[in-house]
Amino acid sequence: MNANASMLLGQSGMVMVVAVVAGLVILVILAVVAQFFRLWLQAYMSNADVGLWDLIGMRLRKVDGHTIVLAKIQLVKAGIHDIEVNDLESHYLAGGRVTNVSRAIISANRANIELDWKKGCAIDLAGRDIIDAVNTSVNPKVIDVPNPDLGKTTIDAVAIDGIQLKARARVTVRTNIPQLIGGATEETVIARVGEGIVSAIGSAQTHKEVLENPDRITKAVLAKALDSGTAFEILSIDIADVDVGANIGAKLQADQAEADKRRFQAEAEKRRAMAIALAAENKAKIEENRALVTLAEAEVPKAMAEAFRQGNLGIMDYYRMKNIQADTSMRDSLGKGDSPTEQKG
Repeated sequence: MNANASMLLGQSGMVMVVAVVAGLVILVILAVVAQFFRLWLQAYMSNADVGLWDLIGMRLRKVDGHTIVLAKIQLVKAGIHDIEVNDLESHYLAGGRVTNVSRAIISANRANIELDWKKGCAIDLAGRDIIDAVNTSVNPKVIDVPNPDLGKTTIDAVAIDGIQLKARARVTVRTNIPQLIGGATEETVIARVGEGIVSAIGSAQTHKEVLENPDRITKAVLAKALDSGTAFEILSIDIADVDVGANIGAKLQADQAEADKRRFQAEAEKRRAMAIALAAENKAKIEENRALVTLAEAEVPKAMAEAFRQGNLGIMDYYRMKNIQADTSMRDSLGKGDSPTEQKG
């Protein structure tokens, strides 16, 4: 009897332990189900095809189930059924903005714009605002050229006649979805349009031609296909304003004349210095020649004395030479005196 009672007590204890463990397991399962039940029910009622095990797996993979379920419901309600939960999770784990991409896909689908999930994810992961891109593709936006936020308000260019013109343009663009990945940004469009405006004004013969027909700038810029390789398609370019600036040609001519003046002054100063140096050199040569003449004259008495000693010069020859010298000296004195006309005055 005691043995049977002990066995019964042991069996009842095991049953109680199993019942407790089973109860704890059931409580855990209920707790887990209760935690995900609301999201699962929301997805189920929306035909979003998100299972309970999918939600549990999201929690284990540290994926925000609420974001995935909401994006899936939005896609399904928009009639887009080819995007699976795994696609949404993959983009979330890659660091993408699932909500933005799903909204952009829905907007593109409504506007009949070709945009699939993979391309949308690539655009989002590239750092582009895909919602703004789709909205701009549907509703074109206007870009100011130049961008006033950068501190410049006009595009300045000079016509062939030397007159400066200051222009402002407004460019209407829409997003080119196929070229959004790797395409040049809005800054490139602004730079290219600004370059085209400068080229169009610079090729005009006179500034009056541009003032009379501002659309010549628009035609010249549009003809260059400036949106090639960019993420935008240029729809129109409108010249908002054209103002006359400074006379750059006259200023350049004045600057050139001033530069020529300084150059000619430098050359004249150089020639003057060379002339002064040459005069000084000639003066030195004259003094040198005078010294030589003085030396030669000093040799004359010696030569005459030698001629007397050798008998080559007589006393009469000497007196005749002195008379000739005196006559020459008198004529020199008369030549250096006043002329008869001056003496009468």
